[in-house]
Amino acid sequence: SERVAPVLKAKLDEKHFEEERKRFEVQLRQMQKMEAIGTLAGGIAHDFNNILSSILGYTELALEDVERGTELDENLQEVYTAGLRARDLVKQLLTFSRQKEHEVRPVQVSTIAREVLKLLRATIPTTIELRQKIDSDSLVLADPTQMHQIFMNLCTNAVHAMEEAGGTLSVGLTDTVLDSRFTEHYPGLKPGDYLQLTIADTGTGISEKNLEQIFDPYFTTKETGKGTGLGLALVHGVVKSCRGEIGVDSTPEKGTVFTVYLPVTRKATAAGHGAATALPRGTERVLYVDDELPLSNMSGQLLTRLGYTVTVCNSSVEALGRFKTDPDGFDLLITDMTMPEMTGDQLALRAMKIRPDLPVILCTGFSNRISEHAAADIGIKAFLLKPVSRVEMAKMVRRVLDAAKKTD
Repeated sequence: SERVAPVLKAKLDEKHFEEERKRFEVQLRQMQKMEAIGTLAGGIAHDFNNILSSILGYTELALEDVERGTELDENLQEVYTAGLRARDLVKQLLTFSRQKEHEVRPVQVSTIAREVLKLLRATIPTTIELRQKIDSDSLVLADPTQMHQIFMNLCTNAVHAMEEAGGTLSVGLTDTVLDSRFTEHYPGLKPGDYLQLTIADTGTGISEKNLEQIFDPYFTTKETGKGTGLGLALVHGVVKSCRGEIGVDSTPEKGTVFTVYLPVTRKATAAGHGAATALPRGTERVLYVDDELPLSNMSGQLLTRLGYTVTVCNSSVEALGRFKTDPDGFDLLITDMTMPEMTGDQLALRAMKIRPDLPVILCTGFSNRISEHAAADIGIKAFLLKPVSRVEMAKMVRRVLDAAKKTD
């Protein structure tokens, strides 16, 4: 027996090593997959944000010219709203690929819930009944794309649990008050008003053993190709970052219920597209550069309507040539980042070398080459991510020009 024991131990150690090696390989493949998805998402975001910039920009211009309350006005409002939804989807892509900082603001979760359920109804099997009880319009402080991810991940998991036999997916959204007797069991919660999200299914359920691991990164019971093991880990992280709590109750072969508690905020919702808002104006001279003709034309119109004298160029080389001819003829340079022959940051550097006091705003749909901090380091005064609304553009242009005057 003394001889056998070391041999058994060695075999056990070898088996453990092999299991760890396989687990590491799986994690490595998942990381590589995420990196590839991130690269793809960045490319899609750049092109799609340029398209959205035109859609939203020209719609805003049209809204200025139509009579309020008419059928045409309402139709244009619908186009604008759809464009904003598409913009948020692109943000979700970038968030998923870890290439976009989270934007925390007051969010009406019921709106996101209805959009996700509408999308699900069109894609889930007819053997699955979808029930919803949305009884709250309360706001929570969160990133809207992350709220979208919570719904999509929990609902998608519920659908997967009912794929074979069908069943019922129930989604509820209600207001609740959590007292100290409840919150004392959850260190992260404080007594007060909460939004309660419940997602229940009548599917296969989760075993007691797996319940302890479901929020662990890369843990999945799905077959290869049907899950990364990151969905519930992401949901857990988002809920915790919102100072909320998530719980799960499941019975094998009977179903699963996920319950999420998110603290309610009293802050008001953000304003709409701002068609009726008085925008800051000016009379300064602006050099606007973008190789996308629809975008440069639209932005030229927008700035002209705000009172500025605008010179539009569709080539960075052409823009540099015009600037060299008359360096003092412009008060502001606004340039796209990704352009052939010369990128926006290269154009900015060459223009500022000729005239160091020239304020520059850099716009981009998405770029791995430069970030907001990197742009600031080379002297660029502002960094705008497309699609840029007329309100954002008007305020940013005015702020940069006013700041330049103070330093003169």
